[in-house]
Amino acid sequence: MPPPASGLLKAPAPVLGNGTAGEMVIASDPTEARQVQDHIEHLLRARQAHDHDLFGVRLALEEALVNAIKHGNQLDRSKSVTVNYLLHADQIEVRITDQGPGFDPGDVPDPTDIENIERPCGRGLMLMRHYMTEVAYNDRGNSVFLRKVFRNGKK
Repeated sequence: MPPPASGLLKAPAPVLGNGTAGEMVIASDPTEARQVQDHIEHLLRARQAHDHDLFGVRLALEEALVNAIKHGNQLDRSKSVTVNYLLHADQIEVRITDQGPGFDPGDVPDPTDIENIERPCGRGLMLMRHYMTEVAYNDRGNSVFLRKVFRNGKK
């Protein structure tokens, strides 16, 4: 297993159903976010996840982590981002929580609307929704839940 991000990692623990659970707490730093992505990708590769699933999960993780670090915690390294994951043979669930004030995802403009085509906002949320089976936010808007049910090679 690759080394976890320099933040706190509670060692992956077996859970019922032959799954793996873990928690990582990192500083609001994009470098640490990449280490989280690498760690989870390693777990997915060990489960022999399909390349399409690996790509989608990694991209969604990147977008969610960047949003938490940049928009939620305003790149404040004194604030942390907590990542909880639960990996089963057929799916992965990830919750990413920042210490920011939160937001209303319904207020984010649709990046595919003609008036927003050249605006940079909203694309990450759109990509997360596209590649993940489920994307949901808590009421405060500072925690996102991502679930991906694996294709296992099916087109």
